[in-house]
Amino acid sequence: MTNQQNNNEENQNINSKDFLIGSLIGGIVGASLALIFAPKSGKELRGDINQGANYVKDRAYEWKDVAYEKGNEWKGYAKDQSNQLGQVVSEKSQNLTNKLKETTSTIQDKMKGQQDPEEAAEEVAKAIDDAAKAFDESDDDRVTNI
Repeated sequence: MTNQQNNNEENQNINSKDFLIGSLIGGIVGASLALIFAPKSGKELRGDINQGANYVKDRAYEWKDVAYEKGNEWKGYAKDQSNQLGQVVSEKSQNLTNKLKETTSTIQDKMKGQQDPEEAAEEVAKAIDDAAKAFDESDDDRVTNI
């Protein structure tokens, strides 16, 4: 469902962007044609063209500033998400290391107790399965929360 929402938002952003670009191009073409076919002297026409060019240049600078601000916003968002993902990976790595240490300790305890090797192997396998399931369940919960 979120993929569909993301796709809809992307399509809407693309449509808005296309509309703005089309409007800009249409405005420039329309203004140019109006200036060219208007009954004005060459001096007036050049002044109007310079004025239109300055207006377009000013608008381009405004759009550049807006794009720069949006880029910084996305950069901050990406940095935050990266930090959160790094923390989750670090926590999961630490949890897995702890589970491995516990399992190793359990194996060593079983070997010291001279328990039947087959029973010890079954218990170790079960402990590993339990640790893997616990890791998978907690991993799914944390990743979907990001």
